[in-house]
Amino acid sequence: MKKNTTEIPPAFEESAGKYLNNPQLRRNIGHATRTIRGKRQVVADELDDWQQLREAGRQIKQKVMANLDHYLLQLEKSVEEAGGKVHWAADGEDANRIITGLIKEKGVNEAIKVKSITTDEIRLNKALNDAGITALETDLAELIIQLAGDEPSHILVPAIHKNRTEIMELFRDKLGNKDLTDDPEQLAEAARLFLRKKFLSAKVGISGGNFAVAETGTIVVVESEGNGRMCTTLPDTLISVLGIEKIIPTWRDFEVFMQLLPRSSTAERMNPYNTFWTGVSEGDGPQEFHLVLLDNGRTKVLADPEGRQTLHCIRCSACLNVCPVYERTGGHAYHSVYPGPIGAILTPQLRGLYDKSAASLPYASSLCGACYEVCPVKINIPEVLVHLRGKVVDHKKKNGGIRDKLHPEHIAMKLMARTFRSRSRYERAQKMARIGQKIFVRDGMISKLPGHLSGWTSVRDLKPIPKQSFRDWWRARS
Repeated sequence: MKKNTTEIPPAFEESAGKYLNNPQLRRNIGHATRTIRGKRQVVADELDDWQQLREAGRQIKQKVMANLDHYLLQLEKSVEEAGGKVHWAADGEDANRIITGLIKEKGVNEAIKVKSITTDEIRLNKALNDAGITALETDLAELIIQLAGDEPSHILVPAIHKNRTEIMELFRDKLGNKDLTDDPEQLAEAARLFLRKKFLSAKVGISGGNFAVAETGTIVVVESEGNGRMCTTLPDTLISVLGIEKIIPTWRDFEVFMQLLPRSSTAERMNPYNTFWTGVSEGDGPQEFHLVLLDNGRTKVLADPEGRQTLHCIRCSACLNVCPVYERTGGHAYHSVYPGPIGAILTPQLRGLYDKSAASLPYASSLCGACYEVCPVKINIPEVLVHLRGKVVDHKKKNGGIRDKLHPEHIAMKLMARTFRSRSRYERAQKMARIGQKIFVRDGMISKLPGHLSGWTSVRDLKPIPKQSFRDWWRARS
């Protein structure tokens, strides 16, 4: 497989310290995530069948992944029968070429965009800009990020790391409204007035999509602002970009996902704006519809039986809002458009383990399991994290050469594995450790270890090995 030739960002552990030392960032993200997860719990607890809904969502997505080839061809047929056109993109470069070509065919140099994290994944905005085309983000949070020249830090709320005072200063500078205050209504109105002119003049719209229905060819965008509806109904041409995993089999499946998604993402019983479209309709909405189905590593994920469940994700961001690691570092430390727990398992599989930054992400977790508990489609994120950690180690062993094999940690783990395989060796090691620990035990605890082991005791105390093991006690009792 061709390796990414772009500059590889630093590993998570190298980036996290910078963001941990930013108290304003931690306050912004901590306040937002605590608020969202508190509200989410309330609306989820309202449903007596919440756990059954989660299981139904899991089973539907599992069925799709097991029959993805069938549903993709069914979706293509349904879209084309409804007057749309389907394009297949093997990777980001392929998708960017298709989209750029479609816009150039219209003879315009501007497009409006909404709800398109998948286009962030393939860096579409840069590709369009390189081709002389301006792409304007119309989702409020995405607009804030674009105006600031920043990167998203959350799947649902990309500007979660900014407070309203920072947004006020940004809008004063970029939108020219010097009298603007930090009142949320004023900030929203300033963005609305700026965007309205763009909506009315745009000839091409670009969207993502939450789901695509194989049975009918219907695409849906769920959102809270109404900008998505403006973007998907006003332009003459609409281009939607979806990962191939976004399919649901039938229209009836919305019964499950339209309950799971809003409660898990925005803590609402129903999203204020739910926009569905199927192909084109004469005299109503865009008269040309293109659906770009993106692989970009997804079939590679599908081929891994343990990692495949990652593709069940419906991008609700519930896992981010409960993750203690994400809450303290924010999304930028992940160096991916998919931060948090889901990004820690999705990004390494999409990018590959040769990417130093991506390979570090499975370790960006305490494995507390909170992400699994809130996932609306029951993705066992801790299970996949452990699986990927094993793959990272195997990759390093295969490609690291003699240097990695002689690393003290590698040697220690090999010795430990040999010791644990034999009861007699294990018991002898216990006795030796019981004797060797005496110089480190102070007041009944081990608070400081030497060398590489000091990492364990720098932030925690260890209990010493007891004078009598369970096996010793059992033998004495017998």
